Amino acid sequence: MRITWKDRTVDLPGGAVTIEGLRALGVASPQVLAAVHRGRTVDLTGALIGDGELKPLTLADEEGRRVYERSLRFVMLLAIRQLWPGQQVRIEYSVGNGVYVRLPGFELGAEKVAQLEDQMRVLTEQNLRFEMRTWSRDDAIRYFERDGQPDKVALLKTRPYDWFNMYRCGGMWEYFYGAMTPGTGNVKVFKLHPLGKEGFVLSLPSAAHPDTPSPYVDRPKHMAVFDQSGEWCKILGVTNVADLTRMRDEHELRRFIRVNESLHETAMNDIARRIVADGKRVVLVAGPSSSGKTTFAGRLALQLQVLGHRAWRVSLDDYYIDRDKITPEPDGTLDLERIDILDLPLLRENVNALLRGEIVTMPRFSFVTGKREPEGSQLHLGDGEIIILEGIHALNPMLSEGIPADQIHRIFVSALTCLNLDDHNRIRTTDVRLLRRVVRDHLFRGTKPEGTLAMWESVRRGEEKWIFPWQESADSVFNTALHYELPILRHYAYDLLQEVSGDTPGGLMAVRLMKILHYVPDVDEDILREIPPLSLLREFIGGSTIDEK
Repeated sequence: MRITWKDRTVDLPGGAVTIEGLRALGVASPQVLAAVHRGRTVDLTGALIGDGELKPLTLADEEGRRVYERSLRFVMLLAIRQLWPGQQVRIEYSVGNGVYVRLPGFELGAEKVAQLEDQMRVLTEQNLRFEMRTWSRDDAIRYFERDGQPDKVALLKTRPYDWFNMYRCGGMWEYFYGAMTPGTGNVKVFKLHPLGKEGFVLSLPSAAHPDTPSPYVDRPKHMAVFDQSGEWCKILGVTNVADLTRMRDEHELRRFIRVNESLHETAMNDIARRIVADGKRVVLVAGPSSSGKTTFAGRLALQLQVLGHRAWRVSLDDYYIDRDKITPEPDGTLDLERIDILDLPLLRENVNALLRGEIVTMPRFSFVTGKREPEGSQLHLGDGEIIILEGIHALNPMLSEGIPADQIHRIFVSALTCLNLDDHNRIRTTDVRLLRRVVRDHLFRGTKPEGTLAMWESVRRGEEKWIFPWQESADSVFNTALHYELPILRHYAYDLLQEVSGDTPGGLMAVRLMKILHYVPDVDEDILREIPPLSLLREFIGGSTIDEK
């Protein structure tokens, strides 16, 4: 085999394993957790097949961090099994620079969490090996039936492939939908933080500080929305992806969509009532990419009008400065995520003038020319009328400086899904947002999936810097996730992702998204027609009438 990385090329004998290839290339080190070969993430102890690039993965890489998390999850699950045999464990979602884990029906407390952390450290010091074996789907189903894991049994029955990789360590077998580190000794950096009666946060190292666990950041408003999403799951009767397949097979998806949309409507109405009750006239709506900010702002305006208060929507995009006035980055590119590419003085001047009852000529930015258009529309706020400002920087304090604080209601929106593949394998909210963006960019922006995927890491860096630091400053948090949306997104995205080459920058992300969608049922056109024209999902799949005259 001929293996390359950057400017080095080496020849290896057939049957050589990944770590041997990395050593031959001179890039093997304790920091390397796995590698990418021919567009796939591979274990360090797995055999290489065929010529190609061999890229080492560390905590500096998104895929490397996922390998680390999967391996540490195995250690955690093994430690729980050793301490409390038969206890159900549900790995929920990202929060506070970590992952929230819950043991349903089991009261933990600080003492038991500390006991669990000690047991995990014993396992990492032992450096037990993760042994990979290829299993048939039927054998795995029988194993998990005997082991009392019905969630995995239900999921695997929907799996389209008959063979897959299982991992064993300490006498326990698990399936984690991706590559693992060589052993437990590779995941020694972590910390557990008690949270609630049944749970804790598992903190992992960050890319910037791989030798220390990320500090836990308390985000009670964020957690409250996830709790609300969990309550919605109970109302809707779904927990894992297999429940969606069951609903499709039992012809319950139509009702499921209607109830889910009704829950969204109720939550939006609650926010609108609070805005009116508090006498606010400026509403700031922020959220990360593909969170559904635009449609949310439109529907909130409708809810406010139902309560007798007309609301005017303004996109912060119209306050962009001309592209030729932006200082390029050192590499010559334009960073369009920065807040200082907005004309903040004009924005504040316009908002304050509107609050004084003046008529204001609002700016309009052309994305075709990259410049502000010479003429904009006029806006006047009548008595009791409200302005809604929507954009990624809406919650940044720099934006609202000089605007009367007692007039502002801040809203953070994001797609905070609570559905898992199974109890031990969560679906990340960032992956759902990326699926939304892949579909929208293909349908309405002429961007191929390769382009969307290639930009995603840059988008995520911008979110971490400019959006997420301000989310807890929100007066209201709205979860734009729809529990039925994965089958809809699969319908549009799966074939697109299959066309993405593994050699492209987004190849790994395409494979990762397809692994999720393998377990998600497809839907027919009748189900698509059930989605209301004002649904937040319509912003990504088309058919929205929110702005139609």
